[in-house]
Amino acid sequence: MDSASFFIYCTVATFTPGPTNIVLLSTVHHRGARAAMRYAYGATAGFGVLLGLSALVNTILAAVIPAILMGMRLIGSGYMLYLAYRLYTMNVAVQADAPRNATFGSGFLMQFLNPKVVLFALTVIPTFLAPNDAATPAVAAGVLMITGIGFAAFVAWVLFGAIFRSLLQQHTKRVNILLAGALAYAAMMIWT
Repeated sequence: MDSASFFIYCTVATFTPGPTNIVLLSTVHHRGARAAMRYAYGATAGFGVLLGLSALVNTILAAVIPAILMGMRLIGSGYMLYLAYRLYTMNVAVQADAPRNATFGSGFLMQFLNPKVVLFALTVIPTFLAPNDAATPAVAAGVLMITGIGFAAFVAWVLFGAIFRSLLQQHTKRVNILLAGALAYAAMMIWT
């Protein structure tokens, strides 16, 4: 496994703006860090469960149909290139209303309704973990590592909410180009 590509993909996918991060940013800005952290704990738990389910499904599929891994790698790298394109062309302007129900439960459920997280969970395991070591302990360690990266992203959005919002709005295009380039690099490195 190319560890650099794995880390870049996980970091960019979890730290870039998405529904969960936008809700966290809005919550910390309007209701404070404590309310946002309740939501972040729930989002982390949901993220971990979703990754675990993805690992289980992908491991079963790989055992039954080994050729599926190549297809999933193709889908994973294609999705990464799509995210890179979306980052390059998007205008990051946070305009979400402050959620009134930023609870553990709503953070948990958001992960199963968030297309960015679902697609990430379905592609990261077969793209980076399963092709290299399908052993259960190795995949479980990878799921825990990815969940930790996700939690770090959520905490970063909470801690730097107001500052990060301001920074993104001031340097939107530069940040997007940098993140898009990193994602495109990670997608290409899957095949080397």
